[in-house]
Amino acid sequence: MTDTGEQHTSSSIDDINRSAQELVIKINDSRTSDQKVFNSFQEKLLKKVTEMCQQMQEHMYNVYEENSNVMQVYLQELSDVLERCSQLNSELFNASQALESLRGGLAMNHASEP
Repeated sequence: MTDTGEQHTSSSIDDINRSAQELVIKINDSRTSDQKVFNSFQEKLLKKVTEMCQQMQEHMYNVYEENSNVMQVYLQELSDVLERCSQLNSELFNASQALESLRGGLAMNHASEP
């Protein structure tokens, strides 16, 4: 080959090399841009998830408080019923003892009769 042919081939190789390097640079720039977009998306997603978790937690605590108030009312009612049951049990015990005494008295009275 002649010098002109060699120069032309060398020039073509250099052009291909430059084009390849430019493509690699563009690919790397695109990857960097993609990474920035992904990072931004990730940050926004994490922020949104955190906000939603906080809202769910607040709602959960509100439900706990409402349930606690309702349970407190029911527990007070239960306490009142149990107290009344205790009073009735005591009254029943006293009535039972009175009946037992009356039965004993009637038995003694019946035994003493001719």
